Amino acid sequence: MRLVVVTRHAESVLNTVRRVNGDPTIPVELTIGGEAQARALGLQLANLEIETCVHTRFRRTLWTAELALGGRPVPFVEEPLLDDVKVGELEGAPIERYREVKRSLGRTRPFPGGESLDDAARRFAQGYRRVLELGARRILVVGHEIALRYALNAAAGSDELDGPIHEIENATPYLFDEPALLRAIARLEELAGPPPGPAAPPAG
Repeated sequence: MRLVVVTRHAESVLNTVRRVNGDPTIPVELTIGGEAQARALGLQLANLEIETCVHTRFRRTLWTAELALGGRPVPFVEEPLLDDVKVGELEGAPIERYREVKRSLGRTRPFPGGESLDDAARRFAQGYRRVLELGARRILVVGHEIALRYALNAAAGSDELDGPIHEIENATPYLFDEPALLRAIARLEELAGPPPGPAAPPAG
């Protein structure tokens, strides 16, 4: 049986001050507590053979993976399609402001200078498909809260990607066999719908 272990990165300094970051070029470190969380994750994974580790372009995911695997000879693969949501002009904003704007925009309209939630969901689906295409039997994916939450809700057949699971703890592993992750991919694409076509040219 193929097994994909998906986890959110360990606690970052922005988690503690409740601010959002969707730009991977901005360095965001783990807290001391986050480093401890990553090592504790490693204890949970210690007796599981990991053949490949996937992380995003965000340093906090790679750092979590490195601490959790503790020098084990595991190849690392960077997967930008699983990056956190591109929040554009909301970069660095308080989480409360992000949620307020998210409610006002809905799923189809993009964050100013960023992407929409449906754009992100379609991207996550492609990213998870790329994970399965790696072919390894045991894969660790260290990513972000929203991509994991969407996958869990989608795999369960939920009618909405934001529920019934609403919160994901840092550095907590969730297990998907291949059929479950394929269900998640299909449901993500179904609920997000096809990407919007090009805008129609102005009349006249």
